[in-house]
Amino acid sequence: MALAQNPVTGQMAGSYANVNTYVCKGQNVVSSKAFNRKNSNTSAQQLQRASFKLIADAYVMLGGFVDMGFPQRDIRQSAYNVFMSLNLPGAVDSTGDEPVINYSKLVVARGSLPQLDLLQASVSTTGIRLQFESSIALSKASADDVVITLVKRAGRVIKSVQTARGEAELLQVDVALPGITKEEVEFIYVFVISKDGSKASNSMLVELA
Repeated sequence: MALAQNPVTGQMAGSYANVNTYVCKGQNVVSSKAFNRKNSNTSAQQLQRASFKLIADAYVMLGGFVDMGFPQRDIRQSAYNVFMSLNLPGAVDSTGDEPVINYSKLVVARGSLPQLDLLQASVSTTGIRLQFESSIALSKASADDVVITLVKRAGRVIKSVQTARGEAELLQVDVALPGITKEEVEFIYVFVISKDGSKASNSMLVELA
């Protein structure tokens, strides 16, 4: 950079070749442009942007269920912020040609309520049947807790079912999806919230038999 006060050139402004000129505090300033521009489109940056979009799109796909899944959060954070921070980059599988979501690592809910214990998950001609131990005997569990079941069928919107935990040791959840096949199921998540929505359990990815 150079400073110049020249009555011939007067006030300088603009650029040419590798030179920038401008006026600062009444003086002409001449500086050179950067020889090497920073590459803002590296492979790592492309992957970062693609991963961010994947998780952001997952938040939209899951809709308000994410907000239900993170009630026990810092008041300064939104459910979206928590969801993004928990799932980037851990829930993104970048080993293939294109990054994809690893649903086994995606966190849809997190909290202190006890989870259900999955006993069986199967597909029939009428839909999906899930059977659980309700964990009702645990101190933090309540019969009026609400079990949230989310099923994503390929090419369709999420199907949701809400079921009371109840007082019985065994709990059955039926999701009506006539004609669905195991291959069509993108994911099934289950988590529990308290009746007033102030608490949640960790989410569980259900594997079909």
